[in-house]
Amino acid sequence: MRKGFGIGLTVLGGFLITLALLAQFWAPGQLMKTPLDTDSLTLLDGTAQLSDGTGGTNEFPVKAFSVTRADSERSDSDVIVFQNSSCLVKDEGEIDECVSASDPQERLLSASTDNFATDRRTGEAVDDPKYLPPSAEQKSGLVNKWPFLAEKKTYQYWDGFSGEAVPATYDGTDTIDGLEVYNYKIVVSDAPIEVTDGVQGTYSTDRTIQIDPTTGAIVNQFETQERLDGDGNVFLALDYGFTDEQVADNAETSKSNASSLNLIRKTVPLIGYLVGIPALLIGIALQVMRRRSANATADA
Repeated sequence: MRKGFGIGLTVLGGFLITLALLAQFWAPGQLMKTPLDTDSLTLLDGTAQLSDGTGGTNEFPVKAFSVTRADSERSDSDVIVFQNSSCLVKDEGEIDECVSASDPQERLLSASTDNFATDRRTGEAVDDPKYLPPSAEQKSGLVNKWPFLAEKKTYQYWDGFSGEAVPATYDGTDTIDGLEVYNYKIVVSDAPIEVTDGVQGTYSTDRTIQIDPTTGAIVNQFETQERLDGDGNVFLALDYGFTDEQVADNAETSKSNASSLNLIRKTVPLIGYLVGIPALLIGIALQVMRRRSANATADA
């Protein structure tokens, strides 16, 4: 009986220790990748001021819709390719999606499409024609998420309006629906842009992005943005961010994903070592004692 029990403990201990090592050192590298089935709709709302053409502005509520889908055929084990379409509209009437340029109420303020690729682990932009069409804009820095296990430091983040990567500076922590998030501040001042066809001007923004540090997912984002024409007049000013419903949904999803990752990264190794090491040592000790007992009986 002691023989079988000792061997069983030894096997169990070895199995749990192996499982713990795999969970600690191998599994995170396989699991901490952006999923290839990403398909998300992000909703924002707020207020806008738009030039009335006479030097004044009109103020009204706005909504923004951003759809991001992964192109699984172009993606691979290391790089994920995205297609994004977004729009900014006047929040007038029953509206729950982008409207066309021919909208009779003229609610469409801007619309754009984009193709980009990122590293599935770090979130960094990948500028490689292997993944992108020739018309794709060259990007650098982070694009639509932070790396897994984000750090309290400054990252370079792609700003599509200024057309370059800008510093996203760590700015403390907050809690959203029980989830700890890292705040990153982005400030751009008077970047030269084309505010509309043929009209040059400047662009400025003060944006805060709140990140789940475990998964690197964006939980919340809000900003004040200003686009001025060449004479310094407001062409478009925005004060908007993720809707409350969007933030709540992002927080719930991030908590679930972070919990799954932490189960593999922390809980499984902890249990594996706490149970596996004693089981292995006891099993070995029982087998040694049995052999000594058998040898003593044989000698007698």
